[in-house]
Amino acid sequence: MGGDLPKGERKRPTALWLVWAAIATAASGSAAAQEPDGYLFSDSHFHLTNYVQEGTDIRTYLEIMGDKVERSTLFGIPLQQTWAYANSGDYAPTYYLQSDAPLYYYSFTDAFIAQQYLSLPPEQRARLDPMITGFNPSDMYAADHIKRVLKTFPGVFTGIGEFSIHKEFVSSKVAGETASLTNPALDRLLEFAGETGLVVILHNDINIPFGPLDQEPLYLRQAKDVLRRHPNATIIWAHTGLGRVVRPTQASGSAYHVVERSEAHTDLLADMLADPSLSHVYFDISWDEVAKYAVDNPDSIRRTAELFNRFPDRFLFGTDNVAPRDQAAQLRVYHLWDPVFAELTPETSHAIRIGNYRRIFDGGRTRVRAWEAANVVR
Repeated sequence: MGGDLPKGERKRPTALWLVWAAIATAASGSAAAQEPDGYLFSDSHFHLTNYVQEGTDIRTYLEIMGDKVERSTLFGIPLQQTWAYANSGDYAPTYYLQSDAPLYYYSFTDAFIAQQYLSLPPEQRARLDPMITGFNPSDMYAADHIKRVLKTFPGVFTGIGEFSIHKEFVSSKVAGETASLTNPALDRLLEFAGETGLVVILHNDINIPFGPLDQEPLYLRQAKDVLRRHPNATIIWAHTGLGRVVRPTQASGSAYHVVERSEAHTDLLADMLADPSLSHVYFDISWDEVAKYAVDNPDSIRRTAELFNRFPDRFLFGTDNVAPRDQAAQLRVYHLWDPVFAELTPETSHAIRIGNYRRIFDGGRTRVRAWEAANVVR
């Protein structure tokens, strides 16, 4: 739930980035070329609706996908922004930074997504992978909600998420208990995901907002512990743990000495990717705020590309777009990555843009349909 800043409030690309993007776009050649059938990517991270449950009509979204987006996840946002008259009067906030009023979990989002999906003909449904999001991850009943959704809408959902544990500026606004990596409710729902084959998209900031950059990120150890406890679950860590102000650490290695931030974050990810106890964990590179770190300078571009080429089967591209208006809006985040895509081997580029999506989400579909066949009375 990152790429959802209202119009006019997004950061503009720096002049340096614009130069590099122009160079990379001209030089990219086959590295990020369209597939033979014309598709540029599949979108592993897409929100059909926003923080007041409004968004793009699903048929319009399929038109936006057009011949550029092969497949796409499909989910809303599990949180609803309260319109508190005492706080904003007649102004109706549509984004969580537009009001001091709390956010609350909105479970009807799952029924809405299912209804939208089921309104399509089979050939269009085949391009979409709906995800369950309308649960409170601090509630021990969260896993029961997920099971109930599967039984109510068999044949629809492929995974759960994006859902958030630690999220900058959001966690403190959510009404009720604050989600935590140490809450057994999270273990219970990840265990169920492992049992059913549901693909998990987890948003968890690797550090606190404006956190110290010269030491181990505060949430890293807890996150690794949770991930290791659930080797049967296919888990995608959204945004590689970064955020708008949750920046790459400057620490690297056991001593956490100060180095370039791009080096430290890619080293941190490489350590996790090389760890056999985390072989079931993947990372999406969705959100323009994540792209800004990767394309910040020539060294960050080089190190990011080297990491992707070293672990081509562990990253997925996604936009993290929220209710886009047109195809240009949907492709904007994709082209932010042009400087990195230009440095990838053709095989790595294909894997990150399309191949890994097919493998992970097709595998999820197969396992979830098998669980439904064994557990859902029709």
